[in-house]
Amino acid sequence: MKRTILLGIGLGLWLSAPSSAQAETYEIAAGDDVEAAIATLQPGDELVLGGGMYTVTERFTIDLAATEEQPIVIRAQDGEVPHIHRPNANENIVDIVNGQWVTLDGIEWSGGSAGIRISSTNNLTISNCDIHDTNDVALRANDGGALYENLHIVGNEIHDTNNTGEGMYLGCNGNGCQVANSVIERNWVHHTNGPTINQGDGIELKEGSYGNVIRDNVIHDTNYPCILTYSTVGNGEPNVIEGNAMWNCGDHAIQSAADAVIRNNVIVGAAASGIGMQPHQSGAPANLTVVHNTIVVPGGRAINVSGPTGAVVIANNAVYSEAGPAIRVAGDNGMITVVGNVGVGGTEGTSAEGLAVGALDADFVAANYSGTVPNDVFPAAGALLGAADPAYATPSDFNGLPSSDPADVGAYAYDAEGNPGWTLQPGFKEFPEDDGGDTDGSGSGGETGDDSDSAGDATGDDGSADTGGGGGNSGGDSDPGADDGGVSGSGGASSSGADAGADEGGGGGCRVGGSAPGLGVLLLIGLWTRRRRGA
Repeated sequence: MKRTILLGIGLGLWLSAPSSAQAETYEIAAGDDVEAAIATLQPGDELVLGGGMYTVTERFTIDLAATEEQPIVIRAQDGEVPHIHRPNANENIVDIVNGQWVTLDGIEWSGGSAGIRISSTNNLTISNCDIHDTNDVALRANDGGALYENLHIVGNEIHDTNNTGEGMYLGCNGNGCQVANSVIERNWVHHTNGPTINQGDGIELKEGSYGNVIRDNVIHDTNYPCILTYSTVGNGEPNVIEGNAMWNCGDHAIQSAADAVIRNNVIVGAAASGIGMQPHQSGAPANLTVVHNTIVVPGGRAINVSGPTGAVVIANNAVYSEAGPAIRVAGDNGMITVVGNVGVGGTEGTSAEGLAVGALDADFVAANYSGTVPNDVFPAAGALLGAADPAYATPSDFNGLPSSDPADVGAYAYDAEGNPGWTLQPGFKEFPEDDGGDTDGSGSGGETGDDSDSAGDATGDDGSADTGGGGGNSGGDSDPGADDGGVSGSGGASSSGADAGADEGGGGGCRVGGSAPGLGVLLLIGLWTRRRRGA
């Protein structure tokens, strides 16, 4: 059964309709007005988008508020791919003005300036989407003054950006806004290093953001670090970076200023260090726990610490550098704990006792210093087996399987029959007996993003700056100029230029907190078709 509703002349009736209308499922097809369809959704509703191209040429906003008990779902028709495209490279594809308890699932997004701009919302899920060929950042949540909590960015492919071109830009410079207690997992982020790119981080989590989990992502071919995090500046719990796979990172693979747990990651290629910890904005290395990572790099350092001002733990890592030190500390090494590591390249600025000598050929199945894949860094029957310091052992490994007892050094638990999990390759990370995604935030080892390993969160003081430097971000903020403009427009005007002022604009004139479509939308859209699924 097809029901056609005249929205324009029905404004008075719509305003007087009860808010507790029965939740329904609607379908639209390519060519229908997707923004108008979204604008009428109420808590509990589901909108199903049929496959094909949906071209948007005017400002496209999502302004919906649902509840945990009655969320709103906007998703692809089973087996089909709806593709929302904005030809204008100066306007975002979509601005999520409000998306409380809203899910966007299985939608392809291309073109525009930013792909998905999240203005100010909590409890938003973006899953199984494909965001690509944007003129700037693919996905951004960085409006000045906002606090974004409980975002779930899960299972998305993000690639082929341009200009500043971060895959994800989360939070603001200088603690100007925060992303908190959110999960960014099982995404595939790649090729943020095209010819127009001048920045191009894979996932960037800005200063002041806290309590987040960046987990089980595959990130490669970036211009700046594959993952970049800053200090929490005391706002909340450390961020957790675990189970990610990275290669061909244009700077460090992981760069972190402070306040992070970095564990069970696999890194096989970075232009600078595998893991670089260095001062950035107001943060300097402190409250950092780096355990059970496997790092094989052709140049630079596997792990580098510059100018520490507090406690840094480096334990049970497999660290192999062909041309540089495996572990380097520049600054006060009295605050650095280095134990249980195995690798090639030796140490610099810290005691050699925390690094046992390994051999690339003997310690891995088929590892190499190419800086890319294929590269099999699953442990062989070599120096890594049972060599970890038990005080810093993690309960699970890169594959999400229980760690061995005694624990093996590096990200994997040894198995005599070979790697029981996913092979490093372009694509999404998979798991043994994978059921299609871990979207509840539980993740490998059943942890929820808190620092539950024994390494602790101790902090210290004093330190000296590194004069030797690391990668290309060591001179200051990696996003010069990205945060000092503004989103122009009032009353929902054009989003042109919305990405030049990522952190200060706040989306001027946009409605926040309501689920009703604006008057202009109701008067202009006329007729659209609401089709009840299965009718």
